[in-house]
Amino acid sequence: MINQATYVTRRQSFTGNTFARNRNTIRHTKRSLGSISQIVIVSMLTLICGLIYVAEGTKPTSFDYELSNVEAEITELTAKKDDLAVEKARLSSIATARNSVVAAAMEDATVTGYATE
Repeated sequence: MINQATYVTRRQSFTGNTFARNRNTIRHTKRSLGSISQIVIVSMLTLICGLIYVAEGTKPTSFDYELSNVEAEITELTAKKDDLAVEKARLSSIATARNSVVAAAMEDATVTGYATE
């Protein structure tokens, strides 16, 4: 007699159905989120979208503040430039007056006395 291996399944029947070889039968239960969990998720998504909207909405305002600061600095530097142009004109006129022929012929001013009553 030849020894033949006998394969016997140890699986039992499941609600009247027999298991077949190489078939896994699993009973899944449907899982769903509860109403409170759904409300929490929707509110969190709404909050995140709102924060993104606010963050993106304030960028133009910050650019506007930077632009106004730069414009104020330009105005200040223009005023300083005008003041320096006036100072340059004053100093050049003083130098021109000192080097002129008319100024060389003048005498220095001296105090001769004070008027008394």
